[in-house]
Amino acid sequence: MSQTEVLIRLVGCGPNYVCASMSDYAPRRFVSGADDPFASSFATSYAGVVSFLAVADEGSFARAGDRLGIGRSSVSRNVQKLEAQLDTRLFLRTTRSTSLTREGELFYENCRPGVERIVHALDEMRELRHGPPRGQLRICSTAGFGRKIVAPLLRGFHAQYPEIALELVLNDRLADFTADRIDVSFRDGRMEDSEIVARQLIPMQMIVCASREYARIHGLPRDLDELAGHRCINFRMASGRIREWEFKAAGLLQRRVPVARHTFNDPDLILQSVLDAQGIAQLPAYQVRDLLRDGRLVNCLMQHAPDDGGHYICYLSRKHLPMRIRVFVDYMIEHTRRLDLDCMTALQTLSSVE
Repeated sequence: MSQTEVLIRLVGCGPNYVCASMSDYAPRRFVSGADDPFASSFATSYAGVVSFLAVADEGSFARAGDRLGIGRSSVSRNVQKLEAQLDTRLFLRTTRSTSLTREGELFYENCRPGVERIVHALDEMRELRHGPPRGQLRICSTAGFGRKIVAPLLRGFHAQYPEIALELVLNDRLADFTADRIDVSFRDGRMEDSEIVARQLIPMQMIVCASREYARIHGLPRDLDELAGHRCINFRMASGRIREWEFKAAGLLQRRVPVARHTFNDPDLILQSVLDAQGIAQLPAYQVRDLLRDGRLVNCLMQHAPDDGGHYICYLSRKHLPMRIRVFVDYMIEHTRRLDLDCMTALQTLSSVE
């Protein structure tokens, strides 16, 4: 690409554009009283440098004006202002030719790399927005959902988009998109943050489960009041609080924190403890669906199952969304829903132990 073409792309002018003056590209100034000297200097330098480089490439003020879409006199005026600002003659002008002075050659060689870097930066941003997906993607998820659902899908995503480097952070603490430099976050429950875009992947269904051995030895609670007589296993959240068990009774949401036999801060440890017949726990459907279907776990208190929350994929804004984030969100929504993790319908065909 020639220097002139670089200039045309930089200022957005060309044969199909009409630019009344290079001063049209000066920044707007919101000052009262005397003009801002910095803004004035920038406007003069910007128009002057672009005109200077065009003349140097074309070897003519008239051809430079044609290429930039402005008049020859505007090009000449811009260059004269730049020469006055620099207190240096940049061109040797005769009626037949225009050539650079030694100072002009030095200025040209110093300016050209800067313009090319600016155009390269603009191209990079356009490519990130509209080009093939690539770059670094930092993802955050709760530990249980991340291990069971997100991580297994990353291999297929990477095979489809090999130019995207993935980093998955498992953390039950609510991620701060800005401070933690997170691009995409997977969140559970009910979304109350209006500043993020949250798209539901699947419903979040919570089911009270126990092993068949536990049910045989201790039985299972038949109503909410019987929970107090069972060995419950609680989950301690990253905040330090115990996660409440949610139920629906008489059409109203009820939250309880049963007295615990064991408490863990990792959902996989809770599940293993339930499988080992150490107690009962309220667990998300994605974690126990296959175990219920295979008969290794049994469910109870289905008549008090709470309304579904949701598992969400979240990001900060729909505006100027990089392509790497866009394709990741679309891929995860499509492939998570294919997993068919709706547990409530399946449980209707399973025999529950009362």
